[in-house]
Amino acid sequence: MDFIEVTGIRCYGYTGYLPEEQVLGQWFEVDLTLGVDLSDAGTSDNLDDTSDYREAISIVKNHIQTTKVALIERLTEIIAQEILTLPNLNQVRVRLTKVAPPIPDFAGKITIDITRSKS
Repeated sequence: MDFIEVTGIRCYGYTGYLPEEQVLGQWFEVDLTLGVDLSDAGTSDNLDDTSDYREAISIVKNHIQTTKVALIERLTEIIAQEILTLPNLNQVRVRLTKVAPPIPDFAGKITIDITRSKS
């Protein structure tokens, strides 16, 4: 299998367990790895023979900006499942990062990393 990497998708969203996270929001960053057979596209130079990563970016941005759930695990799963509906795509890896989680005395990031495949 071949892969298309899309990194650094940044959006402001309203997912979080704490009530203020769903009201005030916060920044998220997403990296995608799209599993697709690129052999036809490599010879045809035709967009129809690959997976259009612009659509995947649009899915990520839409869900981060509009989906309000408590857990980033759930948001990551929702994003992965919709991306899997794109044509020619066999697998997706979604790495969703909460850039500045509201945890006292913690300056790090929290990342959920899942891989899903079409059955």
